[in-house]
Amino acid sequence: MADPAAALMKTLYKPLGLLVSVLGGLLANWAFTRLWGLLTGEGEAPSATARDHAWQEVLAAAALQGAVFGAVKAAIDRAGATGFEKATGAWPGD
Repeated sequence: MADPAAALMKTLYKPLGLLVSVLGGLLANWAFTRLWGLLTGEGEAPSATARDHAWQEVLAAAALQGAVFGAVKAAIDRAGATGFEKATGAWPGD
């Protein structure tokens, strides 16, 4: 049988987790834009439909963006869960 207090804590974490995820998305977008600018000197990465960019550049931009977003999301989610545990004594995940 599940612990009701633990279930309540996990439920309380959901809105906080959503807010942390949104902030993580903003941070990831900023980090990717900065990194792309440092690597290429361009202000924006090419979109998939940018006619004036080669396949290699479009795919490299997409792969880098996915890696940055994945790493930032994992770091932000883990930090949020760790902070929640320190504040409440309950781990919000499985």
